Amino acid sequence: MSTPSMPLSPGPAVGPVFPDSPALVIRGLAKRFGEKIAVNGVDLDVPAGSFYGLVGPNGAGKTTTLSMATGLLRPDHGQVWVHGVDVWERPLEAKKLMGILPDGVRLFDRLTGEQLVTYAGLLRGMDRDTVAERVADLLRALDLTADAGTLVVDYSAGMTKKIALASALIHAPSLLVLDEPFESVDPVSAANIRDILKSYVSSGGSVIVSSHVMDLVQRMCDHVAVIAAGTVLAAGTVDEVRGDSSLEDRFVELVGGRNTAEGLTWLRTS
Repeated sequence: MSTPSMPLSPGPAVGPVFPDSPALVIRGLAKRFGEKIAVNGVDLDVPAGSFYGLVGPNGAGKTTTLSMATGLLRPDHGQVWVHGVDVWERPLEAKKLMGILPDGVRLFDRLTGEQLVTYAGLLRGMDRDTVAERVADLLRALDLTADAGTLVVDYSAGMTKKIALASALIHAPSLLVLDEPFESVDPVSAANIRDILKSYVSSGGSVIVSSHVMDLVQRMCDHVAVIAAGTVLAAGTVDEVRGDSSLEDRFVELVGGRNTAEGLTWLRTS
C-alpha cells in the first residue's frame, strides 16, 4: 500500500497515547466484494476526545469501514492510524488502544456473562484482581449483575449487546468503536449506556458510533460523518453538517431516495 499524506507522524512506539494525535485517521480506505464496491476511498479524521457518529443507509459501507479501521477486515487500499499507530503495520499495538463492539460477530456464548467479560480482561493481559473488580463494576453499571451467572446464549438481544459492550470496555481503551450499540437495547439500558459513554468521553476517551437513529446521534455526538454507497458525503461537527436544518433532514437531502406514499390508496381505511 502506498502511504498517503496525513496530518500527523505515526510515532515510533505505543505505550501512552500520543497526546497530540487524532484518535483515528483514515486515508483512501477501499474494499470491493466481487463486482460490488463496498467502500470507495474513505477519508476520515476523528479528533481525540470526540464523540463521533457515522451515519448512513443500509448497505452504505459503515460496517465494512469500521471493520477495516479496527483490523477486523483487510482493506484493498488505504491506511488507518489509531493515535498515530498504523493499524495494519503494527496491529497488536493499535488494538491495545481500542475497544470494539462489532455488529453481528459471534461471542463465546457458552460462557456466562461474568466469565465472558473476565475472559476479555485476561486476554488483554490484565491481572485477575483488577479484572474481577472491573467486571463487577461493569455488570452493575449495565444492570447485568443478576444475570452474571447466566449463559450468554440465553441472553436476550439487548443483554447480549450490553455484555459485548462490557467486554469492549474492560481494559479502559483510549478509543471505543461501536457498531450499532443501541440496537435491540431497551430505553432504560440505552440511557445508562449513553451516560457511561458521555462520562468516558469527558474523561478523555474517544467514541465512534454507527447508528441509523439521527435524533440519538444529534443529541450524543459532537462530530458526524454521512456515508452512502461507500463514500463520505459530509463530515465535520454536527452543527457544520446539519447547517440550518435537523440532522435527519440534512441526511435525507444528502442521501436521497425518499419515496412518497402515492399509489397506496388501498391502505386508507376511510
